[in-house]
Amino acid sequence: MNSSSNRATSAKKRPANAPITIGGVTVKPGTRTSIDLDMGRLYTHMPTTMPVQVVSGRKAGPVLFVSAAIHGDELNGVEILRRLLRLPVLKRLRGTLIGVPIVNLHGFIQSSRYLPDRRDLNRVFPGSEGGSLASRVAHLFMTEIVHQASHGIDLHTGAVHRANLPQIRADLDHPETGRLARAFGTPVILNAAIRDGSLRAAAAEREIPILLYEAGEALRFDEFSIRGGVNGILRVMEALDMLPASRRKPPPAPHEARSSSWVRAPQSGLFRARMALGARVVRDQSVLGVVSDPFGEREQEVVAPFSGLIIGRLNLPLVNEGDAVYHIARFHRTDLAAERVEDYQESMDAADQAFGDGIDAR
Repeated sequence: MNSSSNRATSAKKRPANAPITIGGVTVKPGTRTSIDLDMGRLYTHMPTTMPVQVVSGRKAGPVLFVSAAIHGDELNGVEILRRLLRLPVLKRLRGTLIGVPIVNLHGFIQSSRYLPDRRDLNRVFPGSEGGSLASRVAHLFMTEIVHQASHGIDLHTGAVHRANLPQIRADLDHPETGRLARAFGTPVILNAAIRDGSLRAAAAEREIPILLYEAGEALRFDEFSIRGGVNGILRVMEALDMLPASRRKPPPAPHEARSSSWVRAPQSGLFRARMALGARVVRDQSVLGVVSDPFGEREQEVVAPFSGLIIGRLNLPLVNEGDAVYHIARFHRTDLAAERVEDYQESMDAADQAFGDGIDAR
């Protein structure tokens, strides 16, 4: 029996998918439904909702949630989800995809990272039904979305005026999480400690493997980061057997970093950055930038204190002494890590062709 016959036989044996109910709405196998989760009202009496779209395949498989804008000013993930949900390949979905493009609606409306009470939503999970506004939003997201999922991907960017190289942060010591982190295909993956109160921590308590994708800058669309996010999610869905394997060449194996550190401004002044995201730096040799006073009479170079790869940088040229200016990941072989970054663009172009129209959708 040839391989195509084997796939056809396997597809026939796969059981039917189960319906899923979110916010009181039941989504049947083979359908797609948009749901508005009730989040209460503004003080103007206007109702607020958390938008959710569920794509239910006809055949059984994992339940994957993909969330964005937990920090309301991190916009790349919203566009990543828009492009993902319009791809024709989802017609062949096995299992269920839950897309939540705007978790922190209040912050999103205000172009703010935080909730109106200045709480960081990603520090209050799993939340509570009777707690603060942030706690209630976290509780709603956990009970309606996370508790129904088998896997998760949370989309983020750098903070305001800070950009991140596309990267996955995850518990690489967890076998399934590590496998999916490598499948995502970013040039760099970080073994990141789990923060108390984060979505990752709450998901880990329920044994749900979750990846955190970091790429780009807050309040900005970054095409490179968006395309990388869509491609990475599709690769994870292939690794979970939610989508049929494509024929494209797999991306180069990512380089794993076990630690990273920010380099800080040695003095206050005007910061002139010299190195780009993804650049390789050498301890005591690479000049990251220069900080000077407005007249240029007092200048100080910012030199790499250790070797590694730049995975984050400050884009604002105004700094105070001690401000974080460059984020560097440590590797045993920084030359190989730099090569992975160079290969990343080529692998994304190949993936675009394999998955068809919709990824590069401007």
